[in-house]
Amino acid sequence: MSDIAYLDPRSGRTYPLDTPRWCGDDGAPLLLTDLPGIGPAQIRREERSIWRYGAALPFVPDEVISLGEGCTPLLERRIGGAKALVKCEWFMPTSSFKDRGASVMLSLLKAQGVRAVLEDSSGNGGAAVSAYAAAGGLKAKILVPGGTSPAKTVQSRAAGAEIEMIPGTRQDCADAAMAQAKDIFYASHNWHPYFLHGTKTLAYELWEDLGFEAPDNIIVPCGAGSNVLGCDIGFGELLRAGQIGKLPRLFPSQPENCGPIARAALGLPPEPAKPTIAEGTAISQPIRGPEVTAALARSGGGAVLVPEAEIAAAVLDLARQGLYVEPTCAQAAAAFARLLADGTIKEDERTVLVLTGTGIKATPRIAELMGMAL
Repeated sequence: MSDIAYLDPRSGRTYPLDTPRWCGDDGAPLLLTDLPGIGPAQIRREERSIWRYGAALPFVPDEVISLGEGCTPLLERRIGGAKALVKCEWFMPTSSFKDRGASVMLSLLKAQGVRAVLEDSSGNGGAAVSAYAAAGGLKAKILVPGGTSPAKTVQSRAAGAEIEMIPGTRQDCADAAMAQAKDIFYASHNWHPYFLHGTKTLAYELWEDLGFEAPDNIIVPCGAGSNVLGCDIGFGELLRAGQIGKLPRLFPSQPENCGPIARAALGLPPEPAKPTIAEGTAISQPIRGPEVTAALARSGGGAVLVPEAEIAAAVLDLARQGLYVEPTCAQAAAAFARLLADGTIKEDERTVLVLTGTGIKATPRIAELMGMAL
């Protein structure tokens, strides 16, 4: 652990890893210094979870908090008239990709003596942190915006998390969490670098799924950018380790109604956020915007802004292929169709669409798209 440190990528300042922290002394978001990556021989093939890639993590605790996350299906489907590979990340204990990050973040923090954690999320992040905290014997407090539907907090409440409703917007909720971080450790899926090292296991898993090769392209729904950064970190390690010859191109998809990262990547001016059916990516002020933009440049990728009508159509198109996913991640399929149409992606390339969350959590919204009343 002594050779690895927290890193402020904007200033270059580092901090010892031994002392848990979630931001720099000046409040800047942190990453970790580069890790070397691993090869096939270092995979624990008997382990059916993301911990099969434990040798690629900053350290492996004596006791990990795992619910069998990872090892999700990679299926071939025709989308937008071409073949794509879809990574079904809702095949997780809490039904979203955020279980990867929660497992690693809370395992490592618990090993460093953290016993109670704070998170701000009304959706999949809060559900994952609540479940993994419960599994690891940690206390969890989740802050959610005051207007959140009670149904969206049931999963976290059932896991025993304390729920506090914060008046105002999603940003007000994030501000409240930062204020409360003086009294309880802020284990945020948006802030903590350990969470990104959980999401990077997606890169290792795709590499193993594809016979220890990288795909040509990865399209991923993007809110704060944790999956984009996880893929950047993971495939970057594999490149340094000599396991792949080049990075896959990364293409985050965001709704036209709220796409600050995509707008920046495309050189478009900012626009005020508007409501979107892709609620999970509706983050108007992502804290790691510059880092995500840099990751896209490294990969040679780009970004896609998707209209609401195309997101809605993609939900039903996927469902009619047996893939019942929430609108947030269906936008990846709509983005694929757009990238094919404009020639950015070719039909003969190997492209992965990351489908991040189940439609079960969005059934009322999907019913609306079908003209049904529940």
